[in-house]
Amino acid sequence: MSTALNVQTDELPALLAEGLDARWQSFLQRCSEPQAEWYQEFAQSEARPKLLLAIAASPIFLDYCQRFPQALIDLQQQGLLDAPLSAGELTEQLAAECDACSNADELAKTLRQFRYRHWLRLVWRDLNRLCDMVATTAELSALADVCVQQALAFLHRELCCEWGEPQSVDGRPQQLSVIAMGKLGAGELNLSSDIDLIFSYPEAGSTAGGPRSVDNQEFFIRLGQRLIKALDARTADGFVFRVDMRLRPYGQSGPLVVSFDAMEEYYQDQGRDWERYALIKARCIAGDEAANQRLMASLRPFTYRRYLDFSAIESLRDMKAMIQREVARRSLHNNIKLGAGGIREIEFIAQCFQLIRGGQEISLQQRPLRIILDELRDMELLPAPVVDELQAANVFLRNAEHAIQAWRDEQTQQLPDAPAPQAALALSMGFDSWEAFTAALAEHRQRVDEHFANIIAAPEEEGSTDRAAIQRWEVLLNDPDADSLTEELQAAGYNDAAEVARRLLALLTGAGVQRMQGSARERLDDFLPLLLEQVQEAEDSGRAFLRLIPLIEAVLRRTAYLVLLMENPAALGRLVRLCDASPWVSRQLAAHPVLLDELLDASSLYSVPDKDGLRSELRQRLLRIPEDDLEAQMEALRYFRLAHVLRVAASEITGSLPLMKVSDYLTFIAETVMEFVVDIAWQNLVEKHGTPCGDDPRRHFVILAYGKMGGIELGYGSDLDLVFVHDVPAGVISDGERPLDGTMFYTRLGQRIIHILTAQTRLGQLYEVDMRLRPSGNSGLLVSSFSAFRDYQRGQAWTWEHQALVRARVVAGDPVLAEKFTELRADVLGSERDLAKLREDVLSMRDKMRQHLLPSGGEKNHEFDIKQGLGGIVDIEFMVQYAVLAWSHQHPPLHYHTDNIRILESLQQEGLIPEADARALIEAYIAFRSQSHRASLQEQKGQLSGEALAEERGAVRRIWQQIFDEQ
Repeated sequence: MSTALNVQTDELPALLAEGLDARWQSFLQRCSEPQAEWYQEFAQSEARPKLLLAIAASPIFLDYCQRFPQALIDLQQQGLLDAPLSAGELTEQLAAECDACSNADELAKTLRQFRYRHWLRLVWRDLNRLCDMVATTAELSALADVCVQQALAFLHRELCCEWGEPQSVDGRPQQLSVIAMGKLGAGELNLSSDIDLIFSYPEAGSTAGGPRSVDNQEFFIRLGQRLIKALDARTADGFVFRVDMRLRPYGQSGPLVVSFDAMEEYYQDQGRDWERYALIKARCIAGDEAANQRLMASLRPFTYRRYLDFSAIESLRDMKAMIQREVARRSLHNNIKLGAGGIREIEFIAQCFQLIRGGQEISLQQRPLRIILDELRDMELLPAPVVDELQAANVFLRNAEHAIQAWRDEQTQQLPDAPAPQAALALSMGFDSWEAFTAALAEHRQRVDEHFANIIAAPEEEGSTDRAAIQRWEVLLNDPDADSLTEELQAAGYNDAAEVARRLLALLTGAGVQRMQGSARERLDDFLPLLLEQVQEAEDSGRAFLRLIPLIEAVLRRTAYLVLLMENPAALGRLVRLCDASPWVSRQLAAHPVLLDELLDASSLYSVPDKDGLRSELRQRLLRIPEDDLEAQMEALRYFRLAHVLRVAASEITGSLPLMKVSDYLTFIAETVMEFVVDIAWQNLVEKHGTPCGDDPRRHFVILAYGKMGGIELGYGSDLDLVFVHDVPAGVISDGERPLDGTMFYTRLGQRIIHILTAQTRLGQLYEVDMRLRPSGNSGLLVSSFSAFRDYQRGQAWTWEHQALVRARVVAGDPVLAEKFTELRADVLGSERDLAKLREDVLSMRDKMRQHLLPSGGEKNHEFDIKQGLGGIVDIEFMVQYAVLAWSHQHPPLHYHTDNIRILESLQQEGLIPEADARALIEAYIAFRSQSHRASLQEQKGQLSGEALAEERGAVRRIWQQIFDEQ
């Protein structure tokens, strides 16, 4: 019998038939002789059309057959290839196979073979339309449920043998509850989806009956880690399901498993509206059934309010705006899930009604999207034609999603850009050509996008435009000349009208504008008159317009931003006001026009969330990005930082944020970013090399912040002074496929963190990082062991390094190690010192700093350098550091804080300096830092006239002389 497929022209498109014969024959060569004979006969049987479609539309299908050649044979011979299977039938099959396993390695192999066998069956059925989309997603969800359940049951028994059975205080056995979120929770899993899980357990207690006893949380954390490894780890047999745990309370920074009570308390006290949104899909898929019912009942009041919850509308509006901005920012047009008119928008429409009305309408508490849409039609909350369009679009988009993922079994919703996968997608969807498919897709997406735009639409902003004035500018700009333009600008009250006219003419005659065509040039022509009219409201109209020209130049090739400003006159007004007030803001916006989105909502622009709010927002942003997409994560981190720093600047400019709160919030932003950077770097490294401490849930790693970040005094352009420390035991090896010893693991972790922070992307760096304060400076190890760090601080550190330690604190990492550092810092700072030697060292270092860092001629030119000048910021900092090192051994409160103001307050409270002197230093410090912030926003050097702040500087010099006994 011939081994060739001999694909005919009427069987497959030429693009897909090309090379298929060669791949088929290569596959047969790797089969055993009986297997090869079976496949050759199967290829000539009545199943041939189905086989050709499967292997042409899914190259990975044939690859998996090659990895497991017996799988398709068994499925066909058992009558399962074309057949649906219930959850009960899947459970029966897998339970029998798991019972034959004797250890975790055998379990992993069994789970993977089971997954791939049924993935082949489901792809076969889906591509050949032997079942509809609902049946495919239901079976995929059942497959995931069964894999989780059987793996958990096996691993629970195994761990009980090691540690005993977990029990409540009154002796009742405990089981791990597994909550499925997202697509799996709704029973709508796709072909290559990861699974979003949350772990919990019923009650506190400890294990009993084993060789050692541990508390329940430790038992279930270990069990959860083993379950994730059994499902997620890539082995020679592949993987089962990628597991995403980021939706759990506190995200990646929280414990892997919490008790029912702790989970309920978290959601009631700290839960955000987006977490309510996520819990709509929550479903317990493993654990004790009665306990699971209790857990879900306890979470229901958080998810669904007893009344019509119109208070959720504003947060839903914010979520919607975030979705729209993300689509624009990330160019997601070719993503059928996240792009405009995609799957996410259909889900959002349904879940809006669930959040608002689900508390009163029990029927809206169901999980599947198609059922909710039908309910909304039956309750007349959405018109029947709208529901019909959304249902049709959902089926079309989900079928397309499956076809895209079937190509390589990858978690993607991106339309292919290569001809072969395009042809496969069109064929799978029943179209003769790619063009016919994309036309139908565009129709569905357009309808979805229209309905999405209408859901909880924001109230229109009213704009007052002087049409006659706009027309005057239009006429003038249609054929501009310098004299008439200057004259009109002067008449409109523009300062420096001649320079504005010159720069405007240079813009209009420049190459960038001359290259503009069609609608892009029309947008610019429509925008400039509006801008010229709006800028007249500025305090200094000429200055404001000149600052805006770089922004206009930056968006000449992205004129959608001009449309945004024209359609939102209030946002245009905010743009003018901020750029008039600060060249720093105008430069930021010109460098990153994507930040113009932040001007749309005044309530968010002029307010800054607290640290919990920052964490929640960033976590929400990152949850929408696959864990393995480092590039997208880095861009999200950068946008988050840029947007919130802009909000701080806007709030400072408008006076809604007190000057002394500016540094607090800039520091909170950096701390929030650092926490998530550590999470991302850790996950990235663990994926490749495993964890360095096996089942130990601790990360054994912290980041210390020194300098301005440590002192909670960051400015707009501050870099970060960081030190990395670990306390992993010696000799530890990570447990992944490519293991590393502990020292190398943490060195790689430090390198990855620095890369995430400092790499130049489209949105620039996150932060500049200075690592020179680590033990032995640039010649020292990038990541110090805690023992080495401790020994260095106690035996080798210079006085200036102990001065730096005054402002050091942990900003991210392991709480246990953080506490060890806090104790060490207190011990080092609280050591008794030779005061004469200390005084000499501090004064010597201050003189060196002034010689090297004071701008040349500063004092001589009758200018005062805010930071380094006599009586300036650094003089106050050196007095504070000297006081802490000199007196902490007798007055421990001096080393409790890292910021200068609270240390000064402690000095006064301990009776070490008079209240009047403490107040004078605090007021001087506040005045200096306020001037420093203003200088940053004005992009000016931190230098004032020689007479500025004379009283404050005099007080600082007087107290300096008293403390250091200088005459």
